[in-house]
Amino acid sequence: MAKSTRKKLVALVGRPNVGKSTLFNMLTGTRRALVEDTPGLTRDRNYGEVTIRDKSFIVVDTGGFEPTTEDVMLSQMRTQTLVAVEQADIIVFMGDAKAGITPSDYEIVRTLQRTDKTVLYAVNKVDSEKQENFAVDFFGLGVEPIYPVSAITGYGADELIDAILEGIPESISEPAGEPLTKIAVVGRPNTGKSTLINLLLGEERLVANPAPGTTRDSIDTVVKYHGKEYVFIDTAGIRRRARIVDRVEKYSVIKAFQSIDRADIVLVLLDATEGVTDQDARIAGYAYEKGRGVIILLNKWDLVQKDSNTIHAFTAHVREFLKYLQYAPILTLSALKGTRAVKLFGLIEEMESVYRKRVGTAELNKFIEETTTSHPPGMHHKKPIKIYYLTQVRTAPPTFMFFCNYPESIHFSYKRFLENRLREAFDFRGSPLRLVLKKRQGRLSDQEQAKKPRRPGSRKRFV
Repeated sequence: MAKSTRKKLVALVGRPNVGKSTLFNMLTGTRRALVEDTPGLTRDRNYGEVTIRDKSFIVVDTGGFEPTTEDVMLSQMRTQTLVAVEQADIIVFMGDAKAGITPSDYEIVRTLQRTDKTVLYAVNKVDSEKQENFAVDFFGLGVEPIYPVSAITGYGADELIDAILEGIPESISEPAGEPLTKIAVVGRPNTGKSTLINLLLGEERLVANPAPGTTRDSIDTVVKYHGKEYVFIDTAGIRRRARIVDRVEKYSVIKAFQSIDRADIVLVLLDATEGVTDQDARIAGYAYEKGRGVIILLNKWDLVQKDSNTIHAFTAHVREFLKYLQYAPILTLSALKGTRAVKLFGLIEEMESVYRKRVGTAELNKFIEETTTSHPPGMHHKKPIKIYYLTQVRTAPPTFMFFCNYPESIHFSYKRFLENRLREAFDFRGSPLRLVLKKRQGRLSDQEQAKKPRRPGSRKRFV
């Protein structure tokens, strides 16, 4: 029998606060989904890859499903859950043993029974054999078998996992391809991050809502453009620490910065109607310190009063605030209307190209010889500083190692000069560069050579 190459999708579905995110974390072996004793915490679909006993599948953590609600947010969460149900191959319904059956549970189960998908019924918060009686009431739903589990302790999880794996084919080994470029979309709350990803994807993949803080978790979304796939990471809006008023938002900030850690390229979304703020600088600065490629997006540009000088004045304002990102490209757009958003992929492709670019050692050493001859690096206690050798040690970001006699004496302004010359000479426009100054090993420095005792009768050599 041929083995399937497409990973099956397993969706976790249930009312708010029944433990779906906790089960997601247990299955994936991570803490990617936020977990807090607050209904409605997970608002978007969160995907994770699971490999158990040589079988792999994708698990999706959904927002709480309230079949009938007048609340706009809960209504959006219901829509997102139904999309996950439609995409899923296997659905795990989750009930709450301690809360018992609710009318919403009946409605959810009836909805799931109308699909042609495999549905498994788990009752969470059963921590021991004695507590399994709490799950008996769920037989009243008219479904079986029922799997009593504890997503926190793992009690009963083996039986549920066995049932899931029955519907999962064995994985096959495929040649390792190029890793997908990960792009984190970050910014302050309500700058239009989810709206931008929905625009790029062409569907309501993420909950996009004008209320600040709608996105609390970091959500991975695959976006295809001209046959190439990118992973976009939609993050929670990052507020100043003083404005984080509850634990959930505090965790969201951590998730957002973790998303920058996972990304290759970071889209820093600014609200053009508000200008650049200290918090914007903090977010962009974190991406810079982590060596990520940065593209600055001025969203809501359609709402800005403009004249012939507006774009130049705003660009100068951004450059002044973010002096360390003088090389980063800037794009004005409207995520809501789609204006100029198509140019974004061109910038991403250019950024990706230079971010992973490698320059040969011979070219680099010719470059450093010409550069240091015309602009020497200075002196160390009346002795000339020499850069003997230059090589690129890694990409993403491009990182260069300079072998010197006195690396500690090279002034930061000269290091900045070298960075700018590298960017110009080898067309690293838009990409961050990392420069490492290292003392050359294997040979004595000029100072050490002078202190070395000479053999009797030996003559000093002059070069």
